[in-house]
Amino acid sequence: MIASRLSMHPVDIAIIILYFIGIVVLGCWAGCKKKQGTGESGYFLAGRTLIWPVIGLSLFSTNISTVHLVSLAQEGYVNGLAYGSFEWMAIVPLLALSLFFAPFYIRANIATLPDFLEKRYSRQCRDWLAIISIISAIFIHIGFSLYTGAVVLRGMFGVNIIFSIVVIAIVTGLYTAIGGLLAVVLTESIQTIILLVGAICITAISYYHVGGWSGLSQSVEPVKLTLLRSSSDPAQLPWYSVFLGYPVIGLWYWCADQTIVQRVLGAKDENHARLGPLFAGFIKILPVFIFVLPGLICLALIRQGKLPNTLTDSGDTYAFMVNNLLPVGLKGLVAAALLAALMSTVSGALNSIATLFSYDILKRYHPNVSDKTMIMSGRIVTVIAMIAAIIWSPFVSHYNSIFQGITAIICYIAPPISAVFILGVFWSRASASAALATLWSGSFLGIVVFILDWFKNSTHWSIPPMMSAFYLFVICLILMIVVSLCSREQQKKGNDILVWRNPLEAFKSDKKFSIFDYRIVAALLIAIFIGLYIVFK
Repeated sequence: MIASRLSMHPVDIAIIILYFIGIVVLGCWAGCKKKQGTGESGYFLAGRTLIWPVIGLSLFSTNISTVHLVSLAQEGYVNGLAYGSFEWMAIVPLLALSLFFAPFYIRANIATLPDFLEKRYSRQCRDWLAIISIISAIFIHIGFSLYTGAVVLRGMFGVNIIFSIVVIAIVTGLYTAIGGLLAVVLTESIQTIILLVGAICITAISYYHVGGWSGLSQSVEPVKLTLLRSSSDPAQLPWYSVFLGYPVIGLWYWCADQTIVQRVLGAKDENHARLGPLFAGFIKILPVFIFVLPGLICLALIRQGKLPNTLTDSGDTYAFMVNNLLPVGLKGLVAAALLAALMSTVSGALNSIATLFSYDILKRYHPNVSDKTMIMSGRIVTVIAMIAAIIWSPFVSHYNSIFQGITAIICYIAPPISAVFILGVFWSRASASAALATLWSGSFLGIVVFILDWFKNSTHWSIPPMMSAFYLFVICLILMIVVSLCSREQQKKGNDILVWRNPLEAFKSDKKFSIFDYRIVAALLIAIFIGLYIVFK
């Protein structure tokens, strides 16, 4: 780790300090801004005033964390572009969110996704999803991000890992608790720009030094420049696991996870709710080139002798490149970008936890609770959730790779939730009892598989997480279909407006075609998605 620490110039330090101060001030100012809306709607959903560019940037920023900047560079160094599929495959569930899920979320006027499950199924389904969503936000979105950020700061600046976790947690929790969702999306929009600028700088500089694409291709094995691999490839990410497993975890993450979808719930109208995820889909094209590719370029530069062969831990790839390639000033900017990625993910997760607790737990037992009490309870829960995440985050070191670790946990949480949501919007016969049985049984099976995988040295568990997700998803689908067909429940009143009679119905619109018509934008995104896989297959 010592070899990759940055020699900090006063200019770099000043940039980092100014960034911290600026983000905290902006977030707190958002909390005092009168125009954000009145009461709990203004705090939790930004007064439902968000437009599609802000939604798209916020979706991307909440998704991208220090885990991505660091771990994707690590994967690029070790396995080439293979794990870039996690970025480009995200376009599929983002299209599903835009075309099939967002319209129902807006029409149902919901504040949380558990609220949607109650409208579609039952109160018990809502309670279960609320609890699972809070747990996943703490353990996945916050815990992994805090730990990864702390490891990076230790490697780059020699800062104690526990000290880093606590300081970043306090700073992020401060403006999130005060400002609510408006603070989150405003700061995330700025943080996304900083993140992209920092990542693009290191990619451009390294790409220039390696001699462009020809220099890169001559210095690494041809297979490292491809995304779709065989089952025998060392990356252990065969092409079929990508196409079978990712849609399962992607449907939960992008379409049914409160931390992500809350930005869509705060949309100004249905059109903005549709365009926001599509805009995020276009941005998701970039990470392969600015997060994964730099790691591969780093390998090429070392083989060309343009970087010292002193990188002993692949986890230090990103810090190693920053230290050896960037000039004074840009080092501080990239360090700020790393902090931006960490803070944006944590702040988004904290706000979703506050929203879930206030709407789905507190308001259920106290229906007449005041807006002031809801907001205060949300702030208290924000602090408690951050403390829980701080306690959990050191256990993340159990995994050899942070990125593979976070993917594994998602694979065990997502299947039952994805099954319940997708059948809920496409099949009117899907019943409340079937949904509840699927959520309970699927989550139990997920816990069993998680334990088998956690102790795999003793259990000899060998099924890759992505394939485990697919198998669990199939089991959940079968269970829900069978229970629904066997039950004699009457369709819940009002359910007809929350179920597509056929998928093509999602493409019907009274508005004339225009350049910002969601159907045209979606078609363009699909064409680009297919083209990318043809080129980098």
